[in-house]
Amino acid sequence: MAAPPDVPVTVGDATLVEQSLRLPDVFAVLYDRYFDEIHRYLAGRLGTQAADDLAAETFLVAFRKRRTFDPGRGAVRPWLYGIATNLVAQHRRSETRRLAAFQRTPVDDRADHGHEDRVTARVTAASAQGRLASALERLSEGDRDVLLLIALADLSYEEVAQVLDIPFGTVGSRLNRARKKLRAALGGSNPMIGGSDG
Repeated sequence: MAAPPDVPVTVGDATLVEQSLRLPDVFAVLYDRYFDEIHRYLAGRLGTQAADDLAAETFLVAFRKRRTFDPGRGAVRPWLYGIATNLVAQHRRSETRRLAAFQRTPVDDRADHGHEDRVTARVTAASAQGRLASALERLSEGDRDVLLLIALADLSYEEVAQVLDIPFGTVGSRLNRARKKLRAALGGSNPMIGGSDG
């Protein structure tokens, strides 16, 4: 999608959603602003091939639901991540199979080079890849969503709370619980190098 030429670059996201109700082509600006990062997040969760379809579907859903966007509940970026995360939930079985395959893949034979590989590269020992995949698979859906929204999408706690429609404090407790489980599975290694608690 190409941005309409008459939309200034400085126009805020919420204003663009509002304007797109009258001028649908304006929504292309949001697509241009956020497609790549939404695609990276989805690729990290489900692989590049699924991300190609789901990133486009994220923006299609957002376009169709733009009348329901409420700027009082939060910003457009987390709203888009919420849509993407819901699409991931609909494809959970594929993610589980991918994590199982990821666990069986030797460390030196990485075919996808996706964002999960980058998360894995952050652990202190490269041999922890299989244990990390297994530990990610055993996390509850809520804990895994919080961890991967922070690790892959680099969202703030506030944004994750908005994406998942949970209280701010729940984000912290889920992240803490996920980190503890991953750390235990990795024999005490910090699963998020550079994180605040390790």
